[in-house]
Amino acid sequence: MKRIAGLLLAVVAAAGSARAAPPPAEKWTVMQCGSVLVVPGQPPRGETTLVVHDGAISEVLNGIVAPEQVMAGKSGAVELLDLRDKFVMPGLVDLHVHLTSEYTADNRLRRVTEDEADVALRGALFAKRTLEAGFTTVRDLGGSSAVFALRDAIASGWIPGPRMFVAGSALTITGGHGDRTSGYREDLFEAPGPYQGVADGPYAARAAVRAQVKRGADWIKVAATGGVLDVVTSGTDQQFKDDELAEIVSTAHMLGRKVAAHAHGAAGLNAALRAGVDTIEHGTFMDAESIELFKRTGAWYVPTVIAGKTVEERAKQPGFFPPAVAEKARLVGPHIQDALRRALAGGVKIAFGTDAGVYPHGENAREFQYMVEAGMTPAAAIEAATKSAAVVLGIEGEIGTLEVGKRADLVATKRNPLVDVTELQRIVFVMRGGSVYRRE
Repeated sequence: MKRIAGLLLAVVAAAGSARAAPPPAEKWTVMQCGSVLVVPGQPPRGETTLVVHDGAISEVLNGIVAPEQVMAGKSGAVELLDLRDKFVMPGLVDLHVHLTSEYTADNRLRRVTEDEADVALRGALFAKRTLEAGFTTVRDLGGSSAVFALRDAIASGWIPGPRMFVAGSALTITGGHGDRTSGYREDLFEAPGPYQGVADGPYAARAAVRAQVKRGADWIKVAATGGVLDVVTSGTDQQFKDDELAEIVSTAHMLGRKVAAHAHGAAGLNAALRAGVDTIEHGTFMDAESIELFKRTGAWYVPTVIAGKTVEERAKQPGFFPPAVAEKARLVGPHIQDALRRALAGGVKIAFGTDAGVYPHGENAREFQYMVEAGMTPAAAIEAATKSAAVVLGIEGEIGTLEVGKRADLVATKRNPLVDVTELQRIVFVMRGGSVYRRE
């Protein structure tokens, strides 16, 4: 009892000393910038001074303003960042990543030799690479259970990485795209169920949505069609039936979650749009009906051209993919950039996403070049990865522009990416939430 009493007294004393400690000094950051794209879609400003306080943009001032002028009437510590020879813009958003995985030639072997600890540590590495490449926010559309811990560790400031919105396990049919037991001996894994995203029939699909929400999913991902990287020969068109898709979307929306649909073939893509999904990923074989459905429903298109280009190139390397995968890669790859061209011509709303993990993490900005090749202007491609992506995530009041009150998520390049969009592959400065994660 004496020992317990002593411990309690120590706790009380510690609490008292904590109360007596002075509050930390307020921190201000003054950023003197050569050019600033405050609102993507609008012309950039010339010399501008950005003031950051408590992780947010507090002032956007004309010209180069000295720190002592900025701090007039304010108290606290101030840091000066000299970006007068840089082009500054909002932090980038990738709406389609898989931070806990990266496809390699030995991918199938690693599936049976590594555990969740390996996955989590690799995810931390990929998160850091992604942030340093200028992507301050991402939407993770399918990964192991480690993805929830990765999201929360970044949010807690334990490890560096982008702000994450996660979907948990993608919903699929037995043997469909995302059933990670396909192609293995049946005795290696237990039959997957709702927590692993595998569901057959509308009631099981409803349960699978609820299971992902219970696990902590911010979004629901559904494989409306077959995919490329599964060792099955069920093709790349519709997999879930219409009633299953309708149940997935209605259940997700009832629980306050939006739905992203992986979709290659037109039949499955159109069925997903009719069911009311919020975004379509890939969209490789969209047709005229698809474009009309996009405009009627207001869904966004996330092209992921870099993923199609990557699998097309790897399918040319003997032995890199199993035969079933290589065949689908050769089918999908050559068409995905043309789908973006048709979507642009049809007036579909486009937001930026890459399917990072299909290609090496950190190379996300290559997608901008493919978008411009398909007919987008650099300004439109940048808007898709900032302002538009923020709208998709429902946080346009927090990120996507550098207006007063927004989070201090920003990046810088040496030259103007509105002139040469490949500059975004050479990010030299990254700030997220007022903290600097890269500077050169």
